[in-house]
Order: sequence, then C-alpha cells, then structure tokens
Amino acid sequence: MSTTAVSAQPPVSAHPKTKKVVDEVSGWLRIFDDGSVDRTWTGPPEALPLMEPVPPYTVPHDGITLHDLPGSPNLRLYLPESDASKKLPIFLHLQGGGFCISHHSWLMYHQFYARIAREVQAAVVSVELPLAPEQRLPAAIDTGIAALIRLRSVARSPVDDPASELLSDNVDFSRIFLIGDSSGGNLVHVIAAKALEETDEFWAPLKLAGGIPLHPGFVRSTRSRSELEIKADSVFFTLDMLDKFLALGLPVGATKDHPYTCPMGEEAPPLEKVRLPPFLVGVAELDLIHDTNLEYCEAMKKAGKQVEVLINRGVSHSFYLNKFAVDMDPTTGERTRELVAAIKDFVERH
Repeated sequence: MSTTAVSAQPPVSAHPKTKKVVDEVSGWLRIFDDGSVDRTWTGPPEALPLMEPVPPYTVPHDGITLHDLPGSPNLRLYLPESDASKKLPIFLHLQGGGFCISHHSWLMYHQFYARIAREVQAAVVSVELPLAPEQRLPAAIDTGIAALIRLRSVARSPVDDPASELLSDNVDFSRIFLIGDSSGGNLVHVIAAKALEETDEFWAPLKLAGGIPLHPGFVRSTRSRSELEIKADSVFFTLDMLDKFLALGLPVGATKDHPYTCPMGEEAPPLEKVRLPPFLVGVAELDLIHDTNLEYCEAMKKAGKQVEVLINRGVSHSFYLNKFAVDMDPTTGERTRELVAAIKDFVERH
C-alpha cells in the first residue's frame, strides 16, 4: 500500500536532502527548516489501512451513499437510504488529529460515520478542515462556521451548490448536531459557542439542536492524574503527541490553558455566560485525558448547561475509530455499540 495515499491534504512534495527536520511528532509529522511539512505515515505499517482514503460512491453500499461536495469549505456527505417522508437530522462532523493531521476521507472516520448515518438515520456532513501548523487555530474554527453558513445558504433557497440537490428535500435543517472526535470535540464546543453568539434569526432556518464531543482534547498546562498514571496503549494517542500537536495547533505563544483547549479554565469566558445547546460528552475510562474531560463536564453542569456524560468503560481514546479493534475485540465492539446507541437516543430526544 502506498504511503502517499495517506498523507494529509494538501499533498507535500518530496524533500531534498538539504532540508533539515526541526520538529517532529513520531510517525505522524515532520517540520523542516524551510517551514514545509511532511505528513507521510512512518509508524507501524499495520495502521496504514485506517488512513486510506475512501472514494465517494453513489451506488448504495450497506445502506449508505457517499458524496463529495466541493465548495467553501469542502464537505463529504453520508446519506442513508431512508423513508422519503421522514426528514433526517444533520450531523456536522469535525475530525480529530490534534488540529495537525488526518483527513475526513480516511477509513477510520468512514467506518464509524457511515454507521452513524445508517443506524441513527441521519445525514452526516463531514468538513474538510485546514491543518496546523500551516493554518493554526482559529482556522479550523472559522472553517466550521463557514460550513454552517454553507448549510444555511442551501436551506434558505436553491443555490448553485452541489449540496442542494442531495440535502434540500432530505434533511431537517432545524436539527443540526455538531459531532467531533478528540480535537474535533474541542471544535464542537468552540464552534457551538461562536455560532450562538449570533441570534436565532441569523441562522434560521438552521438550528443547533445539540453537540456531541467525543473524547475532546480538553487539558490544562499542568498534568492531570490520568495523564500521569494511565499508560498510553496506542500509537494514535500519546502524551508526546498531545503536547506537540497542541503546541503546533494553538495560536503562537498560547499554552494549553487557552480557551480552545481549556474552556473550563480561567482564561476562558465564564461558562455561565456562554450560550450552548444540549451536549452529550463521551469520556473514555482509559483515556490519558479522562480527568480533564470529566472536569469539563462538571464545570458545564455547574454552569447550568444541559450535559449528559457517557463513560466508555475499559477503552481508551477514540477507540471507536479503530475498525480492526471494533471488528475483532469484543470489548471495543460492545462499547462502540453502546456509543452509537447513546448517540441515537440523544438525537431522538433533541
């Protein structure tokens, strides 16, 4: 399998030997002295299939069609076969990767969000996010807001947009759910808060019905107990990755106490004053950032927010994205079934 197929977008040209690596995140990313970035995977080759892009398809497979919708921003749509008389809620998906790596077309996202579309009966719209360090935050936040504005344009009137034909007659634009994995969970919170600084009339007929941060990258500059005591069990999430990705993804000079990564901290706006929809937060029991995830949930509850917490027992960070474990490990498979069921229940109640 070619490793060039899994390099995050945009593609990076080969680096002459004269270039020197000035920073790297093992397996994932190398930064050169001229500022260029190489995201070719150099870790264990058995992980490569999870990073293989899945091409779109219009002939239903397992009850789903998959559509790429070029535009500003680029979107990918998972559309389930469904009863035409029933409008589908929309999930706006924000992928993880520490703000620095991954692409929404990868198999790891496809296998889970195709399942969400099918089992929850929802249209899943996945956003192609810009990557740091070339485009640090708030670039990904601005792109998420742009995705909402694009959906609003489709909802308000027929527009010259490839999303119009597929969405206009099939979805309920008043039931938008933001969902994100890991750093994408941070984006769920920040984008929801930023979007709801505007009036309901600004967004109409769109309405944010809920947010679903899954194992969000909420941390502090000081190590939590879980960061110190839990041993990383995957190449997909280590403390070194956490530290380096956030250093590269946050605004220059920011620490992990920045509101983007610590919305429950002193540098962030008081949660009592932040307008948010109901949230379902997934927290993995064996996640390195388990403790700060729970701290966020408690701060949200204390601020009077509607927050439901699902503890994923016996599993670690973003376990549901590892298709091999989902298919072959009974615990991972069962916890994934529980997660999908909880998401479906949350959506049906909001």
